Amino acid sequence: MRCTRVLLLAKEACGGPLTLGQALGLPGTVSCAQTPNMCLSRGFRTSMRKSSSNPAPTKREEKKEEAQPSQKSLVTDDFFNRFDQDCRNKATFSQVVDVFCKKDVRRRGHVEFIYAALQKMPEFGVERDLRVYNALLDVFPKEVFVPQNSFQRMFNHYPRQQECGVQVLEQMENYGILPDAETRFLLLQIFGRKSHPFLKYRRMMYWFPKFQNLNPYPMLEPLPQDPVDIAKLSLQRISADLDARITVYQMPSVEEETGITYPHIVGIQSPEQQSLLQKHSQDRPVYIEGPFPLWLKKTCVYYYVLRAELSPPGEKEEEEEIDPERNFYYPMRMDMDLERDLGDDDSFDVDEVEEGLIFAMCMVGSGDQATLAKWISGLQETNPILGHIPVVFRLESSPHEIQAVPEVEETDEEEAIQSQKMTQ
Repeated sequence: MRCTRVLLLAKEACGGPLTLGQALGLPGTVSCAQTPNMCLSRGFRTSMRKSSSNPAPTKREEKKEEAQPSQKSLVTDDFFNRFDQDCRNKATFSQVVDVFCKKDVRRRGHVEFIYAALQKMPEFGVERDLRVYNALLDVFPKEVFVPQNSFQRMFNHYPRQQECGVQVLEQMENYGILPDAETRFLLLQIFGRKSHPFLKYRRMMYWFPKFQNLNPYPMLEPLPQDPVDIAKLSLQRISADLDARITVYQMPSVEEETGITYPHIVGIQSPEQQSLLQKHSQDRPVYIEGPFPLWLKKTCVYYYVLRAELSPPGEKEEEEEIDPERNFYYPMRMDMDLERDLGDDDSFDVDEVEEGLIFAMCMVGSGDQATLAKWISGLQETNPILGHIPVVFRLESSPHEIQAVPEVEETDEEEAIQSQKMTQ
């Protein structure tokens, strides 16, 4: 039946109907070869796809097409990788941007170049420079991606370029950089007012000023380079007492004759900590612990503490009698004989430290035991009781250097014991 149907369709294409007998080749039927005039009017069925003379792409050509995006990214990376690690700074980064802009007037491959530049900015140290971000936005061709009618605004005109512009603003937001008037002018000139990058710019300009001065303890910008100044700034941020006093026990120096370097020693202690240390029992030791990390933006420093263990639960502390005239604004002690309910609590809320009292803190150039011993000797000038209290060092390995454990020489008795164990 299928062959018969094919023959019928072929006859209709030749210009005339075909009977079932003719299709089956029965006698008395006329074939298409016997009627050539009828076959001349035959039509051809063509596909809607336009025929092309180009051959089908081979597998090798398909692999080349797939490798083109990675090759483009490698080409853009070559602009930045040609510089050594020592030469990577703002000047060389700006030079790469200028070379790319002058290479082609049409700025072909500008999206890949901007993405590669955003990744390389931390290596060149320009991730917090507003002028560099404006220079990257200036790489975009001007007035090309601006929508001209409502339909282009509705359907996200040039989405790939708009997404790249949003990524530039996203990285600025991550590093806390506030755009300026030049950034606004560039975005209007490149993408127009009704675009995603300009809407991102408007959101940043709305929220950034609200949170810019939200931190009650702002950090200096830029941070000081002197290690003594950094230690003073760090200890002030750690200490919660405004009356705490910072003391520099030793400045960093190098002895010319022997070449020995003396690290800096900076400590902090408040009058209240001095009084607590004066009341500390001489039978209980105090401990020097550390180092503990502290981050100041991208700089990590380490500090040490002088602390005591918690008092045993059975030990009773002597309570100091509070003078009723110590404070004239509110009573420090209540001696009123008034009828009170069982739920009333006349006691004051006292913050109890769970890990023990901290008597002092310091920052040193090298966290070895000899340097910290100099700090303790400096504390004895204002805290004479430290000369009668045992001090125990609980030091961990420094992140800069690994403390080596000193080897103990074996005595003759230990060698004899080990030889007996070996013979057994």
